[in-house]
Amino acid sequence: MELAHSLLLNEEALAHITEAKRAVFIFEWLRFLDKVLIAANKVDVKEKQKKLVEQLTGLISSSPGPPTRKLLAKNLAVLYSIGDTFTVFQTLDKCNDIIKSKDDTAAYLPTKLAAVACVGAFYERMGRMLGSSFPETINNLLKALKSAESQGRGEILLSLQKVLGGLGGAAASCHRDIYKNARSMLTDRSMAVRCAVAKCLLELQNEAVFIWTTELENVATLCFKALEGSTYSVRVAVSTLLGTAMATALMPKQATVMRQNVKRATLEEVLELMATGFLRGGSGFLKSGGEMLKGASVSREVRVGVTQAYVVFVTTLGGQWLERNFAVFLSHLLELVAHPRATQTHVEAVYSRRCVSFALRASLGGLLGEKAQIAAAKEICLAISKQMRAVEAVVNDPSSEGRAGAADVSASQHVMVCALKELGSLVRSLSATASPLIQETSVGFLETVTSVLLHPSMAARLAAAWCLRCVAVALPHQLTPLLERCAECINNLKNSPEAVSGYSFAMAALLGGVHQCPLGIPHSKGKMVVSIAEDLLRSAAQNSRLSLQRTQAGWLLLGALMTLGPSLVRYHLPKMLLLWRNVFPRSQKELEAEKARGDSFSWQVMLEGRAGALCAMRSFVAHCPELLTEDVIRRLMTPIECAMTMMSHVPAVIKVHGAHLKASAAMVRLRLYDILALLPPKTYEGSFNALLRELVAEFTLTDNSANTTTSLLRSLCHYDDSVLMGSWLQETDHKSIEDQLQPNSASGSGALEHDPSSIYLRIPAVEAVPGPLPLGVSVIDASVALFGVVFPHVSFKHRLQMLDHFAECIKQAKGVRQQAVQLNIFTAVLSALKGLAENKSSLGPEEVRKSALALVMGALDNPNPILRCAAGEALGRMAQVVGEASFIARMAQHSFDKLKSARDVVSRTGHSLALGCLHRYVGGIGSGQHLKTSVSILLALAQDATCHEVQTWALHSLALIVDSSGPMYRGYVEPTLSLVLTLLLTVPPSHTEVHQCLGRCLGALITTVGPELQGNSVSISTIRSSCLVGCAIMQDHSDSLVQAAAISCLQQLHMFAPRHVNLSSLVPSLCVHLCSSHLLLRRAAVACLRQLAQREAAEVCEYAMSLARRAGDSKDSTSINLNITETGLEGVLFGMLDRETDRKLCSDIHDTLGHMLSSLAVGKLPHWLKLCKDVLAATTEVGGTVTSVGRRKDEEEDSEKKDEMDDDIMFTSLGQDDKSKPSVAPRWVTRVFAADCLCRIIHLCENADKAHFDLAAARVAKTKNPEGDFLVLHLCDLVRMAFMAATDHSNQLRMAGLQALEDIIKKFAAVPEPEFPGHVILEQYQANVGAALRPAFSPDTPSDITAKACQVCSAWIGSGVVSDLNDLRRVHTLLVSSLDKVQTGKSPSSQLYSESATTMEKLSVLKAWAEVFVVAMNIKKESQSKPARPPPGEDEDVGDGDVLPPDSLMTLVQPELPSLSHLWLAVLRDYALLTLPAEFSSQLPPEGGAFYTPETIDTARLHYRSSWASVLHAEALWLSSTGFGSAEDSAEGKSAPLTGSAPSALGNNTDDLVKDRLHLLLGISIEFLCFPRAEEPIEDVMSCLHALCTLLDSPSARTHIAEDQLLAVELLNVLHRLLLTRDPPCVQLQVTTVVQKTIRAAQEHLEHVRSSKTGEDGGDEECVSMLGEGGETGELLPGKSLVFAAMELLVFILVRHLPHLKAQDTDSARQPPLHLSDHSNRLVAATVTVLAELPSLCSPAGSMTILPTVLFLITGVLRDTAVKTSDNSVPAPVSAALQAIKTILSSPLAAKSQAQWSALVRSSLATVLQHSQPDACGASVDEVSLLTAITLFLLSASSALVGVSVLQEGCIERFRHGLNSADPWTQARCYQLLLSVFQHSCRSLSTPYIHSLAPLLVEKLKAVEHSRPSTPAELQAVQEGVKVLESLVAMGEEQNRVQLLALLVPTLISYLLDDSAFSTASTSSKGLHEFALQNLMHTGPLYPAAFKTVIGAAPELKTRLEAAIRSRQANSKAKSAARQQQPTVQAAPTIKLKTSFF
Repeated sequence: MELAHSLLLNEEALAHITEAKRAVFIFEWLRFLDKVLIAANKVDVKEKQKKLVEQLTGLISSSPGPPTRKLLAKNLAVLYSIGDTFTVFQTLDKCNDIIKSKDDTAAYLPTKLAAVACVGAFYERMGRMLGSSFPETINNLLKALKSAESQGRGEILLSLQKVLGGLGGAAASCHRDIYKNARSMLTDRSMAVRCAVAKCLLELQNEAVFIWTTELENVATLCFKALEGSTYSVRVAVSTLLGTAMATALMPKQATVMRQNVKRATLEEVLELMATGFLRGGSGFLKSGGEMLKGASVSREVRVGVTQAYVVFVTTLGGQWLERNFAVFLSHLLELVAHPRATQTHVEAVYSRRCVSFALRASLGGLLGEKAQIAAAKEICLAISKQMRAVEAVVNDPSSEGRAGAADVSASQHVMVCALKELGSLVRSLSATASPLIQETSVGFLETVTSVLLHPSMAARLAAAWCLRCVAVALPHQLTPLLERCAECINNLKNSPEAVSGYSFAMAALLGGVHQCPLGIPHSKGKMVVSIAEDLLRSAAQNSRLSLQRTQAGWLLLGALMTLGPSLVRYHLPKMLLLWRNVFPRSQKELEAEKARGDSFSWQVMLEGRAGALCAMRSFVAHCPELLTEDVIRRLMTPIECAMTMMSHVPAVIKVHGAHLKASAAMVRLRLYDILALLPPKTYEGSFNALLRELVAEFTLTDNSANTTTSLLRSLCHYDDSVLMGSWLQETDHKSIEDQLQPNSASGSGALEHDPSSIYLRIPAVEAVPGPLPLGVSVIDASVALFGVVFPHVSFKHRLQMLDHFAECIKQAKGVRQQAVQLNIFTAVLSALKGLAENKSSLGPEEVRKSALALVMGALDNPNPILRCAAGEALGRMAQVVGEASFIARMAQHSFDKLKSARDVVSRTGHSLALGCLHRYVGGIGSGQHLKTSVSILLALAQDATCHEVQTWALHSLALIVDSSGPMYRGYVEPTLSLVLTLLLTVPPSHTEVHQCLGRCLGALITTVGPELQGNSVSISTIRSSCLVGCAIMQDHSDSLVQAAAISCLQQLHMFAPRHVNLSSLVPSLCVHLCSSHLLLRRAAVACLRQLAQREAAEVCEYAMSLARRAGDSKDSTSINLNITETGLEGVLFGMLDRETDRKLCSDIHDTLGHMLSSLAVGKLPHWLKLCKDVLAATTEVGGTVTSVGRRKDEEEDSEKKDEMDDDIMFTSLGQDDKSKPSVAPRWVTRVFAADCLCRIIHLCENADKAHFDLAAARVAKTKNPEGDFLVLHLCDLVRMAFMAATDHSNQLRMAGLQALEDIIKKFAAVPEPEFPGHVILEQYQANVGAALRPAFSPDTPSDITAKACQVCSAWIGSGVVSDLNDLRRVHTLLVSSLDKVQTGKSPSSQLYSESATTMEKLSVLKAWAEVFVVAMNIKKESQSKPARPPPGEDEDVGDGDVLPPDSLMTLVQPELPSLSHLWLAVLRDYALLTLPAEFSSQLPPEGGAFYTPETIDTARLHYRSSWASVLHAEALWLSSTGFGSAEDSAEGKSAPLTGSAPSALGNNTDDLVKDRLHLLLGISIEFLCFPRAEEPIEDVMSCLHALCTLLDSPSARTHIAEDQLLAVELLNVLHRLLLTRDPPCVQLQVTTVVQKTIRAAQEHLEHVRSSKTGEDGGDEECVSMLGEGGETGELLPGKSLVFAAMELLVFILVRHLPHLKAQDTDSARQPPLHLSDHSNRLVAATVTVLAELPSLCSPAGSMTILPTVLFLITGVLRDTAVKTSDNSVPAPVSAALQAIKTILSSPLAAKSQAQWSALVRSSLATVLQHSQPDACGASVDEVSLLTAITLFLLSASSALVGVSVLQEGCIERFRHGLNSADPWTQARCYQLLLSVFQHSCRSLSTPYIHSLAPLLVEKLKAVEHSRPSTPAELQAVQEGVKVLESLVAMGEEQNRVQLLALLVPTLISYLLDDSAFSTASTSSKGLHEFALQNLMHTGPLYPAAFKTVIGAAPELKTRLEAAIRSRQANSKAKSAARQQQPTVQAAPTIKLKTSFF
């Protein structure tokens, strides 16, 4: 392939290649040329042009394939347009000669087609440059057109289209000829030719005026004829032509109008023309008269095509045109559906309705902005009320002609259905933004819709009910009022059958909508519905005129009630079971008796009643599975079994009473099958025989004369097989109308009136409005589905009987009926096989298999492709169910034999699919041995160019095999790949199915090779380049599905070998596809972008922008219809979110934008923020559309040209150029997404750079790098966006806005404002925050928004942003007003939502208050712990006036506290009850709690779960601050409204009250901390721990916890468990605090007990000291002992942070101490402190039990954390450990157990000594800390250590090492410690140390004379040493004093400097001199005699001393003289100022 990459074709290389690869080589060269020509240097091209032209024209006659000729033509044209154009005419002539040639053989055809393609490309590229040659060329093409075969016709028409495009208006002379020749081909046999003609004429109408003036009618008629018998692609092409021509006729393009004087058509004429097609099809206008009235109905294809044309027509004219003319357009469409020709049969009427609905939805839904949609909805309302008035006139006027009136009414029902359906869809898509529409009284929206509930026709009533359901879902606050209104109307209008039916429909619809409204409806409404339904059923028999309606209505309401779910139905279940039992006869006898009685009417009512009852049962089973206990199922089975028995009697009844009962009977069967399919088959095993007889009779059409077919076959076959089904089943934007053209019965004719119960059922996501199929089809569907459920449970004998019976049925039937029966049977068999596979059961013994196989094999040769598909699928599933290798081999062999011998298309296609399905269901392993044969046969079939159908089926099967074989296929990849390429290069593009299957094969092959594709071996790179070539061919194909396949192949390639996919060409092509009219192509493009954006978002955006720039530069921007503006691809995707309705597509767009956001947003902040802002700030103009920014700018610049342009402007049309197409303002869904994006941007910045949240830092960084950008600089925009969202109409957007606001407050609350120190940056936005929150507290706001707003309020108040009390009050009043609401409670009459919504709102208010109170208490606590500021002076309060006094927040909360505390307690009580396990549910109070009702208990739990933690913390703070509220309670406990649940008898007994409250709080905390679920937020855990801490601060709580020791033990155990599961540092620190406080509480309690004991016993010391854990034995029981629990927890923390503690001492090497993080340090320190306190809780024996462990841990911590720090600071754990050693050694235990104690102390000291061995510890160990520890032992436990020589030597050794240390700081500390040892009172301890260490000390001090100190630290060391020596002198006895002074004095004198040296010495050296002199002056007078003796003994000492004294006196004189000269006045003011500062 590499050789092909050269400017000229490498002919040498070409010669060496095999024939097969040549085509690929040439194609690859042309691809290279295509890229290179545009980029190459013109000079190079001109040099080689001649040779290139030769090579290229030579290729024309080498019969190239379709893709090759396309590229060849393109390259030639580009070459001429870049290089010289001399020879272009020669080349043209050459092509023309080839076209004229008379050679008609198949071999010459490719050459002809290549010449045609070249001509087209020349004109397209060069257009008018080719000048006068065009008439000849066009004539040439037209002549060829007459004689060409279909492929040639298609290619010529394509070329003509290009010629027309290139020449534009210049070709006017030939327009008529082209039109005449082309129009006849619009009805060509070949569908591809029809498409080509339509596209050609579309191009022609751009310039040829006659098409949309004089010829308009003919064009329309032609289009209608072209639509007959058309395929989907033809419908798309023809409808585009028709719609565009009509739009142009109405609003011509200005250029053409200017040239010729044209008569413009009026809107009425144009619409009239379109209507002809819709109503009469292609039969023309002339044949009017009688024939027209009788005439057959319009062909469905035409109707569907014309519908699409309507949409094209409106889209071309644009949104603004539609706004202006909507009334006309609407009335026109509604007239269509009212026309008798559109509604000749019921199914036809439904089809027409669906078409009109589609046209309305596609135009209104996509083109209009939200405001315009509201205006349109008003128009529709007017149309409905007008119709309704007409209907009422007919109904109320008996005199008028009966028939005419009836016809009017039946026509009006269809109008109503269309109008109401669209109205519902509009309201639903507008959601809460539709509120102005509902509220505006002049429109009377709800009145209009409810008036239709009384329409005589059921279809209209149902549509009105559906519309009301849409209103309720969009505006949930309307739900309850609407329900009440309907209930009232049913009660008032009981005697009108229409009213009973209509209002019950409405109520059922509303109940069905409740599940989409999270806030629900009040529980009482359920009771209301039950009572109405009961009443209707009871009164049904009273009045025969109403009995049918009342029966139906009653059961419908009960069925709808079931959708409310188990929590509500539970209460009505007994009543329901009774009602169901009473509808059916109790026994066989009653059943028999029933048959004899009754007339036809009573039978009808009875059947309808039973169908209704079964329907309600089905709804119950479907929506309340939790209530289906065995008992309930048993009670349901009684009526169901009775219904089954009744089924057998019904045919006899129908014979007696007439066929009109058939429908009711079918309805009963449908309901029965439906409910049985939902119940477990085991429950009705007994009735299998009878049931199966019914089912089989149903779908084999035994009693049914119509040939009805099931609609389920499609869903049971594989989705991918749709390519074989012939008719287009893929998903498109037109799916809802294309369904009408499917082959199965009544396909796509779903309508509500076919099954009223669907009005309350959940709708599948894909449908907008539920559309159950007609009853006849639904029953068969239900029977097929139930057959699949039952079959796996039936005995083998019966299976065999049924399969044989099926074969018999098929044999009996003939013709069309046979097809129908066969389809149904196959669907049932597939359903059964699927059931078997799901149940993992087998098909049965040999004879069952044989029978099944015979059935299936027979259908593989059926001429109907759908049946062949089903048979293949069944074969595969059978293989899966049987799962035996021999059986699979037999089936495969059968197909192999068939394929080798058969020649007919049918069996070759069927059996090739059979092979594919076998592999699909058995997988690669099971069918491995047949792989080779299968592949070779299918490869051979795929090359059969004579029959494209065979190719398609073979390739499809091949793709299945490649997919399912996986790596086993690796050996066949190369041959398959080369076949795929060959076919891609040769198969004509019109055979799109073949190309689609080739695409699937290619995709499967790429997956098979997989990650190997990254390799560089020759074979792999060949495979890779083949794949890329294949993708390139498919990308250039004209069919969208093939392009989509290409995209998914490239996506696969990109996954496995990303480096080799060229994004610079892929991304622009994807961007172009985003505007495609084909849904699947848009889906594929977005899915691919989503994957690319995951890895390479930046590149994707860059390439998309480059496309936009190219479109801007190139002249022919028409070729790219893409609006990528400065917002880039992101902007386009945001725009798509407004237009697209497909779920999958939208979720992919969301993901793509999400990936782009996460990788680009931080780097391109302004861009992304602007994007979000533009979407959120979409200001809708009056029209409801938004003009693009660019246009406004242009208008401003152009103002001076205005005058010249006026004439043109008169004729401009909105449809003319893309730039002026106004885009729709972003819809609310998109705005919600933008608000979510905003929150994501904030979170992304949080993880990026700290400067994003620091204004000063951001400004600094911005000056350094102006490109950079930081979030904090855009704070104004962030607040504004959040404000806009939070105050919108749409509730979802308000939620998102409040969320964003909360994020902003939390993240920016602490950001200071650099210009105003002491203030924060958010302060300036307090007005915005207040304004955003206020509307959320208005009375009509939904609870969930108010709840969210409370959260934001508490965040705002607690954030400390606002410093002025008055400003805080604004937000504070909102919370106060909500609190009032909570206290009063809403009156039940005004309740709109369910009780749980009220619960949520109340709890969120209380939670917000709790959070504020916690913050207030924290501020108060901090201010108390800070030193108080002295009172301000007079001149100073100005500066600080606006800073909040520390408890100002308290002043706001204080007044509410008494009531709040009671409410909080009530919340906690409720929560405690709700967290009880299910088995205690009987103990819950029957009337519910303070804030929840028993009915809503399940939903209430969730709300409590989100708010209890803050409330707990607040209540704990309040209780501990008021001493458990004892004072408050006695005063107002009785008056508080909610303390009802607390037993009032305890009011006076405060101790019990404290206990109760304490246990409540502790119980909740412990229950939660026992098992906090992983998804619980960490804040809840922290709140809980804070609450425990707070409780332990309160004395009364402390005593309670300490008294009940088990409680404390349990608490510690739970905390230990918490530490095991949660490890954020904050949690661990908080846990240690709780432990510490618990231990302190226990200590206090023990002290208290001991002191009281001492008081009582009069001081029996022994007895008192035995108190405490461990008693006399010293045993600590795990589980009972507090000390043991604490030890467990503390050891866990220590080991976690200091893993060395676990290591045994035997470990060979000692680990160096650890540098811990800051929080670990704090944690370990806190733990050690608690450890040291534990012995004090024990008795002496007990403490002896734990002390070894405690001391081991403490010394271990000392060893592991004694790290030398640079600033000599002591780490927290070390100081804690030293403190702990001191605490333990100084405890009073030493006296009690002497021997044990000494042993312990000695071993601890030994451990410390071992740790501090100089060789063992590296340089990083902090020697000082270990010496300090040793000293502590020596000082505090001297008695235990005296005379232990080993220890003594060790200690002396350590001190000696310390004194010899090189570090002066260590020396200094060592001297200090020695001093304390030397001075110890116990002489026996200190003497050995003095003897060993004093000589070393003197030596060290002597040495200083020669190395004087140079740093302050060294100086300090010397000073400390001298102090020790001095103290030794002082300790010495009088007789030794002289010797001691003889050591000290000379040393000190040696430190003195003489004058000359003094002046040059360093500061430290001078310091030493001063120190020595001072000490000498001090020592002399102390011991005068001895001093004299020493000085006298050495005269040189004396002289140095005297000299030093003299120089000092001289210095001090000079200084004092200088001081006196200064004036003394300044002194006073300095002092005064100083004082006034404080």
